[in-house]
Amino acid sequence: DYVVTKVPRFAFEKFPQADSRLTTQMKSVGEVMAIGRTFQESFQKALRGLEIGVDGLDEKTTDQDLIIKELREPGPERIWYVGDAFRLGMSIEEVFGHSSIDPWFLHQIKNIIDIEKDLLGTSLNDLSKENLFQLKQKGFSDRRLATLLKVKQEDVRNYRHKHDVRPVYKRVDTCAAEFSTNTAYMYSTYEEECEANPTTNKKIIVLGGGPNRIGQGIEFDYCCVHAALALREDGFETIMVNCNPETVSTDYDTSDRLYFEPVTLEDVLEIVAIEKPFGVFVQYGGQTPLKLAKDLEKAGVPIIGTTPDAIDMAEDRERFQKMLNSIGLKQPPNRTARTPEDAIRLAEEIGYPLVVRPSYVLGGRAMEIVHEQAQLERYMREAVKVSHE
Repeated sequence: DYVVTKVPRFAFEKFPQADSRLTTQMKSVGEVMAIGRTFQESFQKALRGLEIGVDGLDEKTTDQDLIIKELREPGPERIWYVGDAFRLGMSIEEVFGHSSIDPWFLHQIKNIIDIEKDLLGTSLNDLSKENLFQLKQKGFSDRRLATLLKVKQEDVRNYRHKHDVRPVYKRVDTCAAEFSTNTAYMYSTYEEECEANPTTNKKIIVLGGGPNRIGQGIEFDYCCVHAALALREDGFETIMVNCNPETVSTDYDTSDRLYFEPVTLEDVLEIVAIEKPFGVFVQYGGQTPLKLAKDLEKAGVPIIGTTPDAIDMAEDRERFQKMLNSIGLKQPPNRTARTPEDAIRLAEEIGYPLVVRPSYVLGGRAMEIVHEQAQLERYMREAVKVSHE
């Protein structure tokens, strides 16, 4: 009665010299898993759970030659090129001829793209409750709908709540209906009956780290697991939110309740709405939950521990520099640049070699040592991709 979709997470940006073409050799560094009532729902949930700056089948290119090349030679972004092929008007037979992907999956993806095409030029207010409900059943996130309808994510969320289009939570039946089971192992979907049955206990939500990647892996899962165990010892009901099947935090017995959901603002807010926790921990799952902290606080979610403002002060390198100056602590000479021109000018002030990296990243993501201006210019072009994620 449910469909599970797993999608690999690649990290070729860490290894620019590596061959990104997919073969029988394993090249992924992690994976995301999503559960839904249909393939389309679980598939789109998995895509947004990857945390690679996409909310679904986002458009990559309109270059037909590039699309055909990517279909014929599998790479880490092939699935998005399949979507682009359908946007250009290619038939299922043509895409199958280039990719050899089973036509059943191509039909499912083409249907998603056809729905997206129908939404272009539509306004949010034109959507009826039934339309919105059907879109959510197909796995469209608020952010993806906001992009297609040219509005803000918050507008879609408010409109959805106004029409009472909210997810329900189903329990994963670990025994295939052969035996009775009470495992509190949940996934969201858009139907009528909710099986979450939240308790009135004092409860804490711990947000997990999402898919493994270089710089954010099992060390954060270790923190999440021990947070859950310690909270349970202190008498709290523990709720884990994560979408990584490779972790201990997603074992059904690590926490009292597990929501196997993408760690995104939309999904977390819906879980908070139904569970009404005493508080939420964002500090243990790495960058994934940290980047949600300010929006969660803005939405009225109680954040326990280090405040979102203090987290931001530590992550924003310019704010952190000013704070160190204000208390008289020494630090290496540093500057913050927002444009390539700023970077070149400020680099001359400090002098080469330089360590360059963006704010709001962990584990050395997009960090580099540059020795000359040409290297810095290339870095500034590529770092934009990371900051946009």
